[in-house]
Amino acid sequence: MPGPLEGVRILECGGYLSAPSACYMLGDLGAEVIKIEDRIKGDPSRGMSALFGRTMSLPGNLNIMFETANRNKKSITLDLKKDKGKKLLYELVKSSDVFCTNYSQSAIAKLGIDYPTLAEHNPKIIYGIATGFGPSGPDSQKRAFDTTAQARSGIMYAVGEPDSPPAQIAGPIFDQMTGTILAYGILAALVARDRQGTGQKVEVSLLGSGLHLQAYNVNTVLLRDRPIPRPSRLNQRNPLANHYECADGKWILFAEAQSDRFWHDFCCVLGIEELEKDARFATAALRNDNRLELIRILEKVFKTKKREEWISSLESKGGGIAFSPVLEPNELQFDPQILGNDYITEIVHPVLGKTKVIGCPIRFSKTPADVNSSAPSFGQHTEEVLMNLFDYSWEDLEKLKDEEVI
Repeated sequence: MPGPLEGVRILECGGYLSAPSACYMLGDLGAEVIKIEDRIKGDPSRGMSALFGRTMSLPGNLNIMFETANRNKKSITLDLKKDKGKKLLYELVKSSDVFCTNYSQSAIAKLGIDYPTLAEHNPKIIYGIATGFGPSGPDSQKRAFDTTAQARSGIMYAVGEPDSPPAQIAGPIFDQMTGTILAYGILAALVARDRQGTGQKVEVSLLGSGLHLQAYNVNTVLLRDRPIPRPSRLNQRNPLANHYECADGKWILFAEAQSDRFWHDFCCVLGIEELEKDARFATAALRNDNRLELIRILEKVFKTKKREEWISSLESKGGGIAFSPVLEPNELQFDPQILGNDYITEIVHPVLGKTKVIGCPIRFSKTPADVNSSAPSFGQHTEEVLMNLFDYSWEDLEKLKDEEVI
């Protein structure tokens, strides 16, 4: 069955991750996404060899960043510095629903792909743009990346032990969140266009999306003038809302706010029944008062068995206490709950063969999302798109190639 965005055409002039991420998400939902790349340089993320000190390269000159952000797309090459290249773009805009970019304001103006210009060719176009720090304000023109937005947003003080230095979150978390927010805005604008008959510009940023990600943390500061404190594992007020290392070096986390309700079952699973009625730990208030001592005891107990042994005991005798293994990234692809919901799925890649990739986190009962193609090779669909949309002949395409337009 077709996806929920079947029949929607999206043009993407984007590089690196934020806008391309939005477009791959919309492609998962069935939209036709045409990625327009510079005919010489292409998307710069095609050449990303490392991130946070880790190699991103794959066999066949492929790249993890590009593969992730550009699945379910068609790639065409176009020189937008040439008048014929611009003319081709404007013709594509006339037959499209969405234009999406994260180019700098100076590049957008130079290439003639700003919203007023494109709206002249298609007044109903939805124009989605992702910036670094937002379209207004004193730093709106500054260059920004995931980590600079992390720094500006305050999130680096939400990670680690209370007295530790601010810490970066590994991986492009803000790029992904910005792509998600941009897709959210584009979908809302498509609904508004269908109901009100008008196109519009949708603007998001790394900084704004990062604040949205922390809505509860930020509102705590705004409404109470103090942040949610970074939790300390060694000084957790509720030891049943903490994580512990097991005998095999793996970790298990508990998230049980109702500690009195589950204290009996917890003690039974751990084999510490003698502590259940201990005067130091008999109630939540007492466990709070004596938390340092109790945490030291629990740490020693958890190191007597492997994590899977603790999980088995908790599932059979835990009474429903909330817990989870603390999974390392390389464990995710084997987790039955993740696989059971297709949060990680499998595709057949033309170069890599059968391989696992991140899935779509949304499930539709009648219009399923799908990862139906890997990221395109450079300019893979140029001829297909131009011939199908404009009835170009092979002679027309050869002429455009000779003129270095495509």
